[in-house]
Amino acid sequence: MARSYLVKKRIAVIAVLLAGSVGGLCAPAFATLGEDISSVQNDQTHLNASVRVVAGERYSVQEMQTPTGTTIKEYVSPGGTVFALSWRGFAPDLQQLLGSYFDQYMTAASQTAHRGRGVRHIDTGDLVVESGGHMRYVVGRAFLRSKMPSGVSSDDIR
Repeated sequence: MARSYLVKKRIAVIAVLLAGSVGGLCAPAFATLGEDISSVQNDQTHLNASVRVVAGERYSVQEMQTPTGTTIKEYVSPGGTVFALSWRGFAPDLQQLLGSYFDQYMTAASQTAHRGRGVRHIDTGDLVVESGGHMRYVVGRAFLRSKMPSGVSSDDIR
């Protein structure tokens, strides 16, 4: 009985953290992990977000700033694939950000203990998601090890 209560409580907490538009505080959709760069361009137009592109030797970073102040960085490989994301500000819609990887994330999150405001770390082998903060300010990142360009490490994703 107590175990069932804890599982339900964890699911409820995860649902609140992942809600895409609770009270209008969360940022709308952005680029989708594992998809091509066109998802970044479509979202910039849809959100009326300012964008800054920083081209690097091994990848480029498309940094969007929404009118609400949330910053989303999309890390794009030379082949045009979004291999990583990071965010600061209001909690983004992780279902949109993670795309087809969202179910993996939810399964792993439901099996991992999370204590308060500490950083949640999910690692499924390929998908890594780290996030922490509070309702009005969250920082996090997600990346796919299998899609990272050669010479790029997780330390590069900020």
